[in-house]
Amino acid sequence: MPHPPLRVFDSPCKSVCRIDDRLGWCIGCRRTRAEIKAWSTATPSEKQIILDRLDGRAAQEAEILAHPAHPPARPLS
Repeated sequence: MPHPPLRVFDSPCKSVCRIDDRLGWCIGCRRTRAEIKAWSTATPSEKQIILDRLDGRAAQEAEILAHPAHPPARPLS
């Protein structure tokens, strides 16, 4: 499902803020550390590129988490 158009101040943050080492991204918003860090200075088109990646990560997440050989999520610091 496509995301609605962004306003400059919008963020996909869900206030969960835990990076899962198995996934490589936050379990709340599905952004990587680099994407989270870049968000506040990203242009609207850069933000849209990040958002476009998130839906694909939802599908990857189920596949990755099906293999429990990796460490659990840890708090974002």
